[in-house]
Amino acid sequence: MPCFRCGARQNDPVRGASPWRRGVRADRQVLACPLCQLADGWDAELDRCARCGSVALLCRLGEIECRDCGHTREAVREDRPAEPFPVDPGLAAEVEAALARVLRRRTGV
Repeated sequence: MPCFRCGARQNDPVRGASPWRRGVRADRQVLACPLCQLADGWDAELDRCARCGSVALLCRLGEIECRDCGHTREAVREDRPAEPFPVDPGLAAEVEAALARVLRRRTGV
């Protein structure tokens, strides 16, 4: 899943805590990259908990849960398409190359 603001994609994870932050926007789970988190007010675009006002929300199985106070509510699903992420023209080529590498390794074992 790319960053909801700039479209950057996560690289292979390193050991330890991820610098990427999760959030919920329009009742959908989103990620924010470390660079976008440096901008003032980056989290103003995220949904907030109705009880405590926190942006530390998770969306799972049709439910929104606040990680700070534990408040849960049903995710509202409207018949509208998800907001598109910025398009990365090289993504298809990168995915194709990655699949070729992985599939070759597995078939050669």
